[in-house]
Amino acid sequence: MAYEEPSFAVVQANEAYEIRYYNERIVVQTRNTNQNSGFRKLFNYISGKNSNSEKIAMTVPVTQTDNLMQFYLPIKFDKGNTPIPTDDDVKISTVPGGHYAVIKYGGRSSDSNFLKHAKFLRGALSNDGFEILSEPIKATYNGPFTPSFLRRNEALFLIKWSS
Repeated sequence: MAYEEPSFAVVQANEAYEIRYYNERIVVQTRNTNQNSGFRKLFNYISGKNSNSEKIAMTVPVTQTDNLMQFYLPIKFDKGNTPIPTDDDVKISTVPGGHYAVIKYGGRSSDSNFLKHAKFLRGALSNDGFEILSEPIKATYNGPFTPSFLRRNEALFLIKWSS
């Protein structure tokens, strides 16, 4: 099954990473205190635990930082028509548009695998003179039952871009 994912434009690419421009996006998010409970709270929201009791299509990726877990909402939602969460731990937010440096990797989306790729990306960006504006962001595209050799993961940083 194909899931909706945010559209982007690749503005630069090399053998190690690519720079993408993303438009502003609406997300539902919760504190990332425990991966399973965070995911469950967000999944409950899209399963109808919201002000409209509306079921919302799952999208990819699921993103995580040290502090937050986020689900992107389908493109049909905007600030005016997004259902309000009924769980106080779940919030609607906006991810601002901007340029993100992205490295793709396969395998498990474990913290160690993510941190290894984020560290590599940070070094490559530093060597290429980019200013990093965010903490590393983990993007996971597949469910836990997808074989690791088929998984798609990414590490991202918001960067300062001047073309």
